Amino acid sequence: MPDLSVRVGGITLNNPVIIGSGDHTMTEGALVAARATGAGAVVAKSINESVAAKRQLDGSDHVLLDSRWNPIPWDFAPPPDAMLLGRSGLHQSPSEDWIDIVAAQDREAAKTGQYVIGSIILANLDTACDLAKRYEAAGIRVLELNIGAPHGDEAVPGAIIQERAANRVREITARLRAAISIPLWIKLTGQSEDVGALALAAKEGGADATIVMGRFMALVPDIETRAPMLGTAGAIGGPWSLALTCRWLAEARKKVGADYSLLGTNGARDGLDVVRFLLAGARAVEMTSAIMAGGFDVARRAVAEIEAYLVRTGGDVEDLIGLAAERRVAYGVQADRPGYWRDFVPPEAR
Repeated sequence: MPDLSVRVGGITLNNPVIIGSGDHTMTEGALVAARATGAGAVVAKSINESVAAKRQLDGSDHVLLDSRWNPIPWDFAPPPDAMLLGRSGLHQSPSEDWIDIVAAQDREAAKTGQYVIGSIILANLDTACDLAKRYEAAGIRVLELNIGAPHGDEAVPGAIIQERAANRVREITARLRAAISIPLWIKLTGQSEDVGALALAAKEGGADATIVMGRFMALVPDIETRAPMLGTAGAIGGPWSLALTCRWLAEARKKVGADYSLLGTNGARDGLDVVRFLLAGARAVEMTSAIMAGGFDVARRAVAEIEAYLVRTGGDVEDLIGLAAERRVAYGVQADRPGYWRDFVPPEAR
């Protein structure tokens, strides 16, 4: 049988499927259910100490859309082209209570070789460092700092900060790195002109791994009401974003080097999509929107699909990482095929 294990940011995962942080990882029961899928890791719902960010959860709303932008039922059996548009907030429990729950779940996860990862969303750097220390003191083995939350531009001021400048990413990462000794993963925004430069900055700041990349902000007009769906802009995810994320993974890999750990997120629906992320340079993949829309079995099936793929093709997970990124060649060295373009335009345009 193929070996699904993979080295990521200072640890070894049983497999490259990670259940990403979201509303579906916000309770103790959710973390138990997520672990039961056999995913390599689960990222708990993010926290910070912003009252505004906690209050924002009460205004959360989500809608599933098909490829024609029509709302579809939230029945946990979405079609493959489903997109998730939504807005949310952060965990509302006192941070000490949630940290204790997450740490206890991580201790349970260790018994099966899994991880439950603590997550912080940046609002205030000093507070983030304090929360990181508290997570480490509670026994958490890995910490994720999300500085790429898409809601940063729309949220109440002070609730969430999204960082797009490389120097700030480097500074923030270095502060967290100085505060804790456990593996530190930095989650980046995709709303940047150079995600690769942000990944390099996180590496230079001392991050053990970097996650590429957060969702995009979107506005979808409803043609019947002529108002925005959900009444405002929201973060959007769906299968269309896989190709964008894979491109930035390949670009980031060129800058940080093949030996540095990159993780992918934003666009993976199933195990074969996880394989696509691995080929682009990710060592593991966080699945979030797909699990919110389709339930925890999405992760369980993804692990099985990766294994079946490797049984069919041969090799192990580690053998896949970066293969497509390394085989990419520039436009200038593509073969010349004069007139070939005519095959792709309407007959009257040839």
